[in-house]
Amino acid sequence: MNDLALLLTPEGRALLDVVRDTDPARELAVATRLRREHPAELVSAALGQARLRQRAAAKFGAEDAGRMFFTPNGVEQSTRSSVAAYRAARMKDLGVTSVADLCCGIGGDAIALARAGIRVLAVDRDPLTAAAARANAEALGLAGLIEVREADVTEVSTRGYDAVFVDPARRGGRGRIFDPEAYSPPLSWAVGAALGAPRAALKIAPGIPHEAIPAEAEAEWISDGGDVKEAVLWFGSGAPGTVRATLLPGPRTLPGRGLPDPGVRPVGRYLYEPDGAVIRAHLVAEVAEEVGGGLVDATIAYVTADALRPTPYATAYEITDRLPFNVKRLKALLREREVGVLTVKKRGSAVEPEELRRKVKPQGPHSATVFLTRVAGAPTMLLGHPAR
Repeated sequence: MNDLALLLTPEGRALLDVVRDTDPARELAVATRLRREHPAELVSAALGQARLRQRAAAKFGAEDAGRMFFTPNGVEQSTRSSVAAYRAARMKDLGVTSVADLCCGIGGDAIALARAGIRVLAVDRDPLTAAAARANAEALGLAGLIEVREADVTEVSTRGYDAVFVDPARRGGRGRIFDPEAYSPPLSWAVGAALGAPRAALKIAPGIPHEAIPAEAEAEWISDGGDVKEAVLWFGSGAPGTVRATLLPGPRTLPGRGLPDPGVRPVGRYLYEPDGAVIRAHLVAEVAEEVGGGLVDATIAYVTADALRPTPYATAYEITDRLPFNVKRLKALLREREVGVLTVKKRGSAVEPEELRRKVKPQGPHSATVFLTRVAGAPTMLLGHPAR
């Protein structure tokens, strides 16, 4: 708290501008110089905040990150701005004009909601985190739309708000928490809060078992640039019991249609690797139908087909070789093809990509992709390249 208070002073803000682009390798020299003119505590706080802002640029963009205030946990746990903006836009489309943002953290989601024109009550029980959220609302010119309250979310009334957004803490002293009832607050409490509001969105870990999803909720898995970022349970969206996968940028959304699992078929000319959000949402069957394909193995989420049908929900590769798993054979083939850049993908294999690359020692001007997987139950290597 004291560090943040120091940084919010005119001297602190000016010093933040001075250290903005400090190279971590030069921090000691910069700190030594600045301590001749500024208190050591302030210099240390400014350099620490500069490091956090540099890390946060990947999530918030350099412009916003350069004006915001972060805590170490805030950088780690906050929502990527592109995902928060998508979710806020969906709230707006649902007619939401006010949101109670419970467990608001440093305010990343509140900022996106406010920028969508939605009035926000942002609540967090940690004093430093709430102070950072308040400072961020002011720094980005959104204080008129964001009220920050330091409180226990379980004791805050959300009456009068169009929607509730809950982002429970999913990390503890020992790292990630996988049991939804060990979230803080527990998922059951968050679901209760959601059911008591006209509309709601609950941010949860993408690995949540489908059987843990309430029947009243629509479940959406979101990826950004191919990386799965989160799952969201929507209440009051008009689609209870449904699932969807949304890919950013775009957005492109694949709704579930309750299709049966695709059949297994021989490896064809093309292999499709579904986006991670599609896999988490159990929508591989929808992709298989779209490309006219089947699975290479009943337990593996790779789709194969004879024809190339581009889809935003999967990356297509043209397969040139199918081999039983054998490192020596792969090494010989790569040497013959003069492959020096080898991308290793795996699903259903215990082999680590870096370990395989060390063993085959690729050399040459060409590139290739190898899939370590199972085909009809047998360990297999599929060699190919992105389809054109």
